[in-house]
Amino acid sequence: MLLDFFLALRAAGLPVSLKEHLTLLQALQQQLAFGSVEQFYQLARTVLIKDEKYFDRFDQVFASYATGLELALEDLQTSIPEDWLRKQIEKYLSEEEKQQIQAMGWDKLMETLRQRLEEQKERHQGGNKWIGTGGTSPFGAYGYNPEGVRIGQHESRHRRAVKVWDQREFRNFDDSVELGTRNIKVALRRLREFARAGAAETLDLPATIAATARNGGLLDVQMTPELHNAVKVLVLFDVGGSMDDHIRVCEELFSAAKAEFKHLEYYYFHNCVYEKLWRDNARRFSEQTATWDVIHTFGNDYKLIFVGDASMSPYEIVLKGGSVEHMNPEPGEVWLRRLLQQFRHAVWLNPLPQEHWQYTQSVQMIRELMDERMFPLTVAGLTDAMRALKRGAA
Repeated sequence: MLLDFFLALRAAGLPVSLKEHLTLLQALQQQLAFGSVEQFYQLARTVLIKDEKYFDRFDQVFASYATGLELALEDLQTSIPEDWLRKQIEKYLSEEEKQQIQAMGWDKLMETLRQRLEEQKERHQGGNKWIGTGGTSPFGAYGYNPEGVRIGQHESRHRRAVKVWDQREFRNFDDSVELGTRNIKVALRRLREFARAGAAETLDLPATIAATARNGGLLDVQMTPELHNAVKVLVLFDVGGSMDDHIRVCEELFSAAKAEFKHLEYYYFHNCVYEKLWRDNARRFSEQTATWDVIHTFGNDYKLIFVGDASMSPYEIVLKGGSVEHMNPEPGEVWLRRLLQQFRHAVWLNPLPQEHWQYTQSVQMIRELMDERMFPLTVAGLTDAMRALKRGAA
């Protein structure tokens, strides 16, 4: 019954063997997973996948195979009826009309949302007050407001939401992506710092010739440890939201970095760094790493690289509770400063075209916090960033 699943995994380029497939069948016969799709998913991934870089492709094949699965939204404390948010129209305004709509401000926005949830009893569309669709209300989907709470919308349209009331799924970067250009690897190599470490297993020809000459012509072979790239790199990737527009170039960077740096550590965050980071986007709510632990685990000899478009609400940087996804107890800039205090060699790589940076307030704020060490995610920008990391501390 699982032959089609096995063939789909092979067709997706996953290194799954027939022996592993038979092992999975034996495990099912022993009822290690029974009556639960989640149990079967965990068992299948454990048996079939031996490298975490293939988790994303496995998840895609599994989702296609197990159609009809529904994800429970566990984090929503208040249920909003689906018909309130059904997409029927989308609101498009001219620049003059947009300027006439005023933002409420953070405190008033949150308080007004609480009042709407208590008062609203039916669906609304095209208005400027209630939770609904296609209007200028701060709450709902497919409308426009300079500062609002996005509820029930598939993806970002205007990049204006200060809170997103949905459980969103992000995916890990795939480090097996074939690079569109070899120049990314060449740029990263500017950061290399070679050192000889480990057992003496490489022939040292000049030393062998000198030792043989001193030995009266009798061969005296000299060995030396192999040269390794000793640089240590910690990369923090922004994922989801507006970063969906830049997935391809980030995957190319991720693939190149894993190939170039022996000592590479990476984590994900969303929009701004807060008190938690994660390694697996599929488990980002259940398997998190405290940012304090990252600061205390990796020494200040690590080079820190942020990768993100820095496009977010300014509240996410300067206010506690400003995150679009949770009520963060401390502002994002506090955690950013803590990371920069530990990792003095740090840069920010921005996939957003540099000529657009001046139009986004949050980009300017992050750039100032980074002491102007923000570089475009281009080959030239990468080259400048690697030089900056090697040149000195911020």
